[in-house]
Amino acid sequence: MILSMTGYGRAEYTFADHKTIFEIRGLNSKQLDLTFKTCPFFRTREQDIRTLLVPVLQRGKVDVTLSTVPIDNLVSSNPVQQVFSSINKDAFIFYYNQLRTLQTELDAPAEPLFGTILRMPDVLRSTAEDNVSDAEWELLRQAVEQALNAFIAFRAQEGMALRTMFADKLDGIECLLGQVEPLESERIEKIKQRLQGRLAELEEQTRQPVDKNRFEAELIYYIEKLDITEEKVRLRNHLRYFRETMDNAEQDGVGKKLGFVAQEMGREINTLGSKANHSGMQIIVVKMKDLLEQIKEQVLNVL
Repeated sequence: MILSMTGYGRAEYTFADHKTIFEIRGLNSKQLDLTFKTCPFFRTREQDIRTLLVPVLQRGKVDVTLSTVPIDNLVSSNPVQQVFSSINKDAFIFYYNQLRTLQTELDAPAEPLFGTILRMPDVLRSTAEDNVSDAEWELLRQAVEQALNAFIAFRAQEGMALRTMFADKLDGIECLLGQVEPLESERIEKIKQRLQGRLAELEEQTRQPVDKNRFEAELIYYIEKLDITEEKVRLRNHLRYFRETMDNAEQDGVGKKLGFVAQEMGREINTLGSKANHSGMQIIVVKMKDLLEQIKEQVLNVL
């Protein structure tokens, strides 16, 4: 079974006079790109939450949001609600004196410094008591696991849809490959007739006979160069391995493996096109490429 990197999970709980909401949203990415947005009250628990998430998420661009809202819009004395910022006076004065000294030394225009200083490190600090109790942490941990389970279920559902799409496209490529075989003998016969026609024109122009044995030897060599038996065998093997990889639930990094297999399928299809030398076969190759591009596009979403 394959999993998609697209997913969504949500959980919430109520503690004291506030409700906490935990959400996970995921999209495709080559590596794990985890963005964490939380209120200052829970900041000390961010690393604990990451420890729960990272081993399960594996890959994807994942946005995690942890927010709180008061119950019934009541003004609360709980530190979750009263989160303000105070100015670190010592840090502010330190930055201010340094910037004014630089302005004087560089003879720079006297620009307003307050906005700049307030963005300096440690100038603003939260007044919240970011000390989550053990009781609330247990509720938060359960919410994280609940949202994570919902997120994985969403990934599995999307993965089933991807698998169905992949199977349909693979069947299409295999069907088109079967349509190539009847054209091979026709293609060889047309090549032979075309070469014989040109040799006949050459004999008429030069009035010298052509060595039939040499012609047959060169024709065999030329046809061997256009033989596509190996390409067909390898393409069928890639189709089979793609299916086996999709159905192997024990593998890690299935998406990357499927991407590699799709690349190899592309190589064989391109070689078929370069050796086609037949308009009907070239049309079939174009249809194969179209199906393969749809597979490659969606493989990027596979975990």
